[in-house]
Amino acid sequence: MNAYEIKKLFPLLDQQVNGNPLVYLDSAATSQKPIQVIEKLDDYYRRYNSNVHRGVHTLGTMATDEYEGARDKVRTFLNATSLEEIIFTRGTTTALNLVARSYGDDYVHEGDEIVITPMEHHSNVIPWQQLVKRTGAVLKYIPLQADGTIDLVDVEKTVTERTKIVSIMHVSNVLGTINPIKEIAKIAHKHGAVIAVDGAQGAPHMKVDVQELNVDFYAFSGHKMGGPTGIGALYGKRALLNKMEPIEFGGEMIDFVGLQDSTWKELPWKFEGGTPIIAGAIGMGAAIDFVTDLGFNEIEQHEKVLVDYSFERLADLNDLTIFGPKHRAGVVTFQLGDVHPHDVATVLDAEGIAVRAGHHCAQPLMKWLNVVATARASFYVYNTKEDIDALANGLVKAKEYFSDVFS
Repeated sequence: MNAYEIKKLFPLLDQQVNGNPLVYLDSAATSQKPIQVIEKLDDYYRRYNSNVHRGVHTLGTMATDEYEGARDKVRTFLNATSLEEIIFTRGTTTALNLVARSYGDDYVHEGDEIVITPMEHHSNVIPWQQLVKRTGAVLKYIPLQADGTIDLVDVEKTVTERTKIVSIMHVSNVLGTINPIKEIAKIAHKHGAVIAVDGAQGAPHMKVDVQELNVDFYAFSGHKMGGPTGIGALYGKRALLNKMEPIEFGGEMIDFVGLQDSTWKELPWKFEGGTPIIAGAIGMGAAIDFVTDLGFNEIEQHEKVLVDYSFERLADLNDLTIFGPKHRAGVVTFQLGDVHPHDVATVLDAEGIAVRAGHHCAQPLMKWLNVVATARASFYVYNTKEDIDALANGLVKAKEYFSDVFS
């Protein structure tokens, strides 16, 4: 199935914006949803909407079967060893906060080290900053190379015997950098540290095998891979999750509640207090089916073609700076001369082209790049070379519109 056929499966893309055909280049923020996911959500609400793990009636059983079936799809998707290792969360942010709170509070102490990088999304910076404040630990950063990549020599220098946690994004949401997770995990484990991975931009775009990578935690969000918003998952090694305490308490995560004390259910449910995001999990399961059927080799190759074509088309545009390495995932982040990225994005929107402008929840990286903000085009399975052509033509118009800046 080619990109033109795939695009027809996404109803939202068949519309005009400001009198022009919509060109959606903001999938790193949130992807559009295929009809299969939309219909799955509709089916749940129309046919078997019910709570899970509670009732013995037919609708409750159907909902529970679909919900836990979605968990099994996530397990297969990540190649986890057990369903117990898959925790449903509201998304990557919630998952990383769970690790910082549940694992970090118990196993990180004064003088210990937490290691991250300057390219991290705020969701993988602030939880560790807060953990440092609570514990008296030290937050350290692996330096970046000039092109925004990581040198394993620098990882070796930064991770020490005092390091307890290494947390790093699989793929940069700004630079498109694909980090060497397996090699970094080896270094972390050599020093007795655990590794947590922000997979928000990794899992939707490439095959993830948590056993092969040998990561301790891996977090991702459903809405960046064709699924609903507000749902994601945390993979954690069973031995670690068994030692961790829940951080949310209430219905369905309990085993026994007394007047003065309570005990918790076994994995994975001890981390899923309250009514879970049932429809979201079921919809994310449908999204996993969709991308798995497309095939990750095909998805990666398609995005590589789009990135290469972007570099080719945008190379002719003077005063355009593209940030990040040549070998990257499907993200092209740029700056057009001294024109503010918000102004560039506004001109592009007038042409029906949706890009992201701002700091992309990565202010430390913006400081490292020595910019206040950037514009970003990000691709997914439904994008075509014609979308890149539209972007290139739109940037020419933006340059003409702000010609006084370039005179």
